[in-house]
Amino acid sequence: MTLKIYGTPASRTFRTLWMAGELGLKYENIPVDFRKGETRKPDYMNKINPNGHIPSIDDDGFVMWESLAINLYLAKKHGGAMALKSLEDEARAIQWSMWALTEAEPLIVSMLMNRIMLPEAQRDAAAANKASDALKAPMTVLNNTLAGKQWLFGSQFSVADLNVSSVVSTARRVKFDLAPYPNVDQWLTRCLSRPAAQAADKLRQTAMAQAA
Repeated sequence: MTLKIYGTPASRTFRTLWMAGELGLKYENIPVDFRKGETRKPDYMNKINPNGHIPSIDDDGFVMWESLAINLYLAKKHGGAMALKSLEDEARAIQWSMWALTEAEPLIVSMLMNRIMLPEAQRDAAAANKASDALKAPMTVLNNTLAGKQWLFGSQFSVADLNVSSVVSTARRVKFDLAPYPNVDQWLTRCLSRPAAQAADKLRQTAMAQAA
């Protein structure tokens, strides 16, 4: 059975589409769109994701949600070049995925909402600036970790790089200054230049254009 990936590419679903591309998986993208209320329809919430969010997957009857957890699962199942080589690397991939969700993403989302997504009358510039200042600390941690490395775990791109970069890359969209973090900036460019990332981004850009 083909892997089903639920969610419009113009969302966090981009992360899972990128992972599927890295793994060379055949999949069906079912473009459930939160902006149209489709994630809150009873059929989706009852059968796929009771939280009413995207992305979710149905992998031959195994239903799962939360984008970064999905990616960890797919990397573990399908292996190949994306496979983690040790228990310690698996643990570190989980660590960095949780770091991205707790240390970086809430701040980046605050900036995104208050600088781009919300109607201008509802934007809070002070909140965006406060989030930008707070983001400097985790960016310093990531920058220091990447010193002298091509990837988070040294010489091989892994699910940890994909998960973290797919979160952190939005910092560019919200005009966060990455100049003080050259290791992060260069690493993001390497990650997002990968063919699978480019292919997923084309799907995202198409979906965004159709929604405009």
